[in-house]
Amino acid sequence: MKSLALQLFRDDAGFIVSAELVLIATILVIGMVVGLSEVSHGVNNELNDVGDAFGSVNQSFRYNGFQTDRSGNIMSAGSRGEGLGMGSN
Repeated sequence: MKSLALQLFRDDAGFIVSAELVLIATILVIGMVVGLSEVSHGVNNELNDVGDAFGSVNQSFRYNGFQTDRSGNIMSAGSRGEGLGMGSN
């Protein structure tokens, strides 16, 4: 058993040279940097699209036929609508 372990320890068949490991690691790191850069650009573009969509939302509205005060104006936080003034004065 000891001789088998010693024989396996001294066997160099299939041994990977450290220079080959450095080359493989370099290729993997470059690939990861390029891939993560593209993911970053994609996420930034998507967030810009979402921001543009929120910026183009129109919150104004108008209701006809409702009255809340004597002048016929309907008021809401951040919005204003005009009524027809058909209520009792």
